[in-house]
Amino acid sequence: MPDFSADLSGQTAVVTGTSSGIGRAVAELYLRNGAEVIGIQRRPSGISHERYRDVTADLADPGELADATRSILENESVDILVNNAGINIRHRFEEFPVGDWDQVLQINLRTVMELIQIFGRPMLDRGQGTVINMASMLCFFGGFTASAYAASKGAVGQLTKSIANEWAPRGVNVNAIAPGFIDTEMNVALLADQTRERQIRERIPAGRWGRPEDIAGAALFLASGAARYVHGVVLPVDGGYLAR
Repeated sequence: MPDFSADLSGQTAVVTGTSSGIGRAVAELYLRNGAEVIGIQRRPSGISHERYRDVTADLADPGELADATRSILENESVDILVNNAGINIRHRFEEFPVGDWDQVLQINLRTVMELIQIFGRPMLDRGQGTVINMASMLCFFGGFTASAYAASKGAVGQLTKSIANEWAPRGVNVNAIAPGFIDTEMNVALLADQTRERQIRERIPAGRWGRPEDIAGAALFLASGAARYVHGVVLPVDGGYLAR
């Protein structure tokens, strides 16, 4: 595990989707750097730490989202929000079912918007706080059979910039991370396709797929005091993929 460090002692972070992959890596790195962490996801994360607790909720369900966030804010002052939870449902665009489209946009965009509003208002009242959204490389190019995902993540990138314009003068940092090709459950099919996996890896100047902890390191930086003057950025963490 790379040795990323920053002092988050005394801060409380809410991280969505901590059951696996990037969300879990972010939660664990924040814990190692002193933060209190609350994970929101549909199933228990399995993270065992005295400064961690799970809040189980289906973030696609507005009622469950409202109940979960209310229970957190009744007892906690949230300093950092990491909007990591997301889904990708693949279809050829001409065959894309509207129901699947709506599901992707609900979780990847509508839920993100609601969580930023809910946890961001108290941050504005205090005059400080950090919001980190997970965008995607599909903010920069289109991909294949992922039109709903690309649309939602492109929107997250622009939403991040728009909110940053309004909230930076009020002391709240709003930024996004655009992960490159990361070895997570979402990319199992790509990793299993030997030809496509090789094509992707050969384009990455770093010579390998990313790991969840690579994204966690960027999330730690954006949550730290070192990023106080960073606002409205969509930060690619891609091993140099976009530069090729």
